[in-house]
Amino acid sequence: MQSITVQELAQKQKSTSVDLIDVRMPTEYREVHATGAVSVPLDSLDPKAVAQAMQNGSGEPIYVICKSGNRSSKAVQKFLQAGVQNVVNVDGGTNAWVSAGLPIVRGQKAISLERQVRILAGFLALLGAVLGFFVHPYFIGLSAFIGAGLMFAGITDTCGMGMMLSKMPWNRCGDSGSCSV
Repeated sequence: MQSITVQELAQKQKSTSVDLIDVRMPTEYREVHATGAVSVPLDSLDPKAVAQAMQNGSGEPIYVICKSGNRSSKAVQKFLQAGVQNVVNVDGGTNAWVSAGLPIVRGQKAISLERQVRILAGFLALLGAVLGFFVHPYFIGLSAFIGAGLMFAGITDTCGMGMMLSKMPWNRCGDSGSCSV
């Protein structure tokens, strides 16, 4: 997998047009993103469509950025599996971009998806315990179900609650196109 540092990419941006996609959640993108980045969330990434829309036969690479490099690596793998070879991962992601003092766009602050999962899981576990104590003992099953789901998420690195929350309207871009540059 090809990779580039944020400093090298910023230098390229000064001299030529760069196709940079940000594969984080739209709310993360809206909060802060590298100047010139376009939001294409990993969960809805269609590598061939993105490649056709961005490259237009130019032969220039598509640069992929996320928060720290994990999701962008997964996105690059999706591109490679789809037969799109000219894709480059941005090392360190948006965190490194911001730390390097490179040009960014700041927008609306949002609660991260991880925090949303913790809030909802905590609420449901507490609700199950309270209902189990005051209403009927079977409600304790709700707490057990949430606990099992959290264990599954930790073991498999797949969070069903996070996937569900990512589809909620407050975690999506509006019709105004606020997630596009």
